[in-house]
Order: sequence, then C-alpha cells, then structure tokens
Amino acid sequence: MKICILGLGYIGLPTAAMFATHGAQVLGVDISDHIINTLSNGQIHIYEPGLQEIVRQALMTGNLQVARYPSLADAFLIAVPTPFYEDKTADMRAVSSAAEAIVPYLKPGNLVVLESTSPPRTTLDLVKPILEKSGLIAGRDFHLAYSPERVLPGKILEELVHNARVIGGLTPECARMGRELYAQFVKGEIIETDATTAEMVKLMENTYRDVNIAIANEFSRLADRFGVDVWEAISLANRHPRVRILNPGPGVGGHCISVDPWFLVQAAPDLTQLIYASRSVNDGQPHFIVSLIKRSLGEVKGRRITALGLAFKPDVDDLRESPAVEVCHLLSKAGASVRAYEPYQPAMKFDGFETLPSLEEALKDSELILLLVGHSEFRSLDPKKVAQVTSARRVMDTVNAFPRARWSEAGFSMSSLGAHEREKLSDL
Repeated sequence: MKICILGLGYIGLPTAAMFATHGAQVLGVDISDHIINTLSNGQIHIYEPGLQEIVRQALMTGNLQVARYPSLADAFLIAVPTPFYEDKTADMRAVSSAAEAIVPYLKPGNLVVLESTSPPRTTLDLVKPILEKSGLIAGRDFHLAYSPERVLPGKILEELVHNARVIGGLTPECARMGRELYAQFVKGEIIETDATTAEMVKLMENTYRDVNIAIANEFSRLADRFGVDVWEAISLANRHPRVRILNPGPGVGGHCISVDPWFLVQAAPDLTQLIYASRSVNDGQPHFIVSLIKRSLGEVKGRRITALGLAFKPDVDDLRESPAVEVCHLLSKAGASVRAYEPYQPAMKFDGFETLPSLEEALKDSELILLLVGHSEFRSLDPKKVAQVTSARRVMDTVNAFPRARWSEAGFSMSSLGAHEREKLSDL
C-alpha cells in the first residue's frame, strides 16, 4: 500500500514513520525545504523520544521517502497545522492548500483522511468541495474521513499505537476504509463514526482539559488573595473520591489545548460562554505571573531575571503557544532584562529577550530565578550548586517543581504560584 502524508510536523512525521515501519510505502510531503533537507540527511527536526531511530530505519529501508509535492497513492493523509489568527478564528489555509495539492493525484478508490484538528464540519464544508474539483464524488468515487490524533508529546510513538482511534467517515464505507488503514499499526480500539462527530470528539477532549486547567488557575489566584497554599489545598481537596483538580501553572500552551476551544467558540459563540471564560482565564495567567513577580521585586524595570524553560510543557521541545514565552515577552515589555534557557531548544531566538545556550550563562548576574517549565533537568537541580554560579537569591516557582525546603536551606528566598507563607499560630 502506498500512503502520501502531507505535513511532517509533530504528528505527520511520527505517523509516516509508523506506517513505513509496518510495511507501507510512504511519501512524506512538506513545503519546508529545511524539513525535507533535514530528513533527506537522515536527521529529524523535532524532539520526540525514539523518533530518530524509527525515522532513520524507515528511510534506510526505502519505505519512507520525502518530497515537496505529492504523488499517486492509495491513501492521502492531511496532517498540517491549523493555527488561529489574532482574532482567535481558525486559519485553515494549510488544510485548503493540502487538499488542493491532492486533487491532481486523486483517483477512484482512493482514501483521504484529514487528521488536522479542525472546526466542526471542516471535512464536509471545506475539504470535500476542494477534493471534488477532481471530478470525483466523495463517498461514491473516493473515500473521505476524519481521524484526529490523540497523543501526548513525549509519548507519541507509544500512544499512536495503543490509544483508541476514532475514524469519522463521510459514509460508513469511508469509515470502514479508514479502519483498515490505521489497523496496520494501531493496537488500541478503533471506533467508527461520522466525520463531524469525530471532529467534535477531538475538540471536546481538549476543551474539557482546558476548562479544568482554568479552574485550577483560578484557584491559584484565589489562594493568593486569601493567603492559602493552593498546592496543599488541591492535594487535600483531591482526597474527595469524586474530585480531581489539576495543577495550576503559568498558563496553557501547545498546539491543541490552547487552540482547539477557540474553534468551538468561533463555530457557536452563543453556546460557548463557559469555554470562552476558561480560555480567558488561561490566556490571562501569564499576566498574573508577571504581577506576582512585580510584587516580589517591587519593580521589574531594569531587573535581571533568568527564565528557566520556554516549552509549553515539561521535557518537550515544542514552543507553540507557550505561556512561558508569553511571560518573558511581558516582562521584557515591562522593562526587565530577561535571559532564558530552554534545554530542548537552546539555539532558539526571540525578539525582546535573550536566550542562552547553557544554564550557567543564563544564571550569571541574575537577580531572580523564574521557573516556568518543570523540565527534568530543572527538577534535579542542586540548589547549593546553583548558589555557587549565580548571585540571585530569589526564586519564583510557577509549577511547584522545586522542593521549597531544600532551596530555602541553600539560602534562597522562595515564592511559588498560589503558595503563601502562613502566619505562625504563635503569632496569632
């Protein structure tokens, strides 16, 4: 079977490698010369545990090839980004372009699957009309389906295989063909439904998580107001058998959770008040972090701040929609001198603040250490050794990753998101 996959990013490339290592002939397509050149040299352009090995294996066997343009195939998969514009409406240009690129190669009996996270009815109202420019009718002459990825960065290869897979077909036969395609490597349950339901499933999953993170972030603000340690309070509340509060943080990032809820807001603004409010809370969390820093330092203008971590979550290199980056930008706009260290993207550059290639360089001459991402490298830091390479004695932990007692014993003044030092009972 020959499969053409359009988009070789965080989802498209692992998916291409997975099909290729299970016997399919795969052509991976991307418009980026950098991506094509990197893969042609046997390297990968993203960090994901285990991915380098299986991509190299797939390339060496010849089962995976890469190119800038599609070719004839049995199945086409669209796995391109779907970001949003400044007004939070979906930018579907990449999906449209990918569908247009397939049209000259579409043949009777082909299967086309949209994997990109999309607003409801995208498969029916956007992709289907474009593909039918070929003169073929979807559901009659070729098969069309939607199947969202449901994987966690850092565990993509494992979850591609073992997670349940939803296949939403234009028709039941389209869904069945989609099942047969993914059954080549998926060991988890494969569930067939219609295309619009499958689109809703992906948006509902990420919106559910976003809403639950929003209440945790709002709890952190309330704890700050009332002088409560939010981490202790959450731990105690979660002892209730029907309560599972998530952890607060500097915000919500990544290409899914911070983006997908806006697709529902765009599609039905009159029905999404809760979703809109949750997005507003999470988008506002970086501003709250900056307010805590201003309170700690008194004034941020001219102060030297070291930011640890820029990725949207621990132990990944993905900086898309990262709240950590937003915090750094806000501090820079407020006049702070910000140095950042991101171990998974040490060479990344930003306007407005400086990035350093090593932890030691980032900590030099610092006044405040700001932990924004709980990377394993940061969690394992020895505060006594840190004290030897920096003059900073203030630490703000926004993700509850530093053992407060250890850092305090090493001479650091500790502050955390939603954590207050309570009055001693003897002082009351």
